[in-house]
Amino acid sequence: MKNNLIAAAELDRLDTWAKYSADMCHSCMSSCCTLPVEARIGDLIRIGVVDEFERGEPAKNIARRLQKEGIVERFNQKSGVFTLARMSNNDCLYLDRKSRLCTIYDKRPDTCRNHPKVGPRPGYCAYKPKPLK
Repeated sequence: MKNNLIAAAELDRLDTWAKYSADMCHSCMSSCCTLPVEARIGDLIRIGVVDEFERGEPAKNIARRLQKEGIVERFNQKSGVFTLARMSNNDCLYLDRKSRLCTIYDKRPDTCRNHPKVGPRPGYCAYKPKPLK
């Protein structure tokens, strides 16, 4: 009998990432949801943490407010990119701890929508299989 071990990827070692296929998501621990998530103002409006009328405000003011609220970790003023905050275990704020599913899936940022087509290693993901029950 063959032992088919599936090695888990290490987030910081891109060479351990697996070639992406759609069926991987159902058996993964959502390791992509522990990577930093970059968002733009349109993403934040879609998520519902910024109102449409705030679009005209200086982004640094929005960033300051969202940092105080614990939603944004960083803001790069030059690029206009916000980095969403993560929980202490590095999970995305919007990842359900038990189900490991996104709680804002229909509203998720473009970074998440485009993964793994874009990211640290396009076409690959940091696949970590769910533990067997």
